[in-house]
Amino acid sequence: METQILTGGKMTLITRMGWMGFVSALLALVGCDAQRAEKLVEDVSTETEVRAQFGEPKTVTIAADGRRTLEYPRQPEGVANYVIVIGANGKLSSLRQLLNADNFARIKPGMDRADLRQILGPHATTQRFELKKQDVLNWRFADGTQTKVFSVTLGADGKVIETTIGDDPRQTVGG
Repeated sequence: METQILTGGKMTLITRMGWMGFVSALLALVGCDAQRAEKLVEDVSTETEVRAQFGEPKTVTIAADGRRTLEYPRQPEGVANYVIVIGANGKLSSLRQLLNADNFARIKPGMDRADLRQILGPHATTQRFELKKQDVLNWRFADGTQTKVFSVTLGADGKVIETTIGDDPRQTVGG
């Protein structure tokens, strides 16, 4: 069995046996992000230094007070979503990885998609269950050396019904 993945504009074939190597490579990328983050210092590093380490952000939001929020989602294939805030003074004020147990615990029934995006960042995949009129949004995250999936079920009204954590199927393919 082969799976095609688009990486860096190139199509890559990954065999079933190659999934573990692929997942290992993803976890190594998380390590690279951690090394990048270690080079940055709150209230010292500038936005230019942040961009030198993390590259161009996916989204930049400018607040009325001049703060700039830079988003670095690693979904759908990565296992992290970073939010970096640059204060009005042009210095790094916070760097957060959103996919963690504390943020997962904040997800409660009744929240909507906007709430989820604010807390967790962009999701990796969506599964639609037409008969139930439900969507399941999935975020991949690192749990030690394994990747897991945090899933949120939304009802017909678009509100959270439940959450679950399970194994990343990419790690269990063929095994």
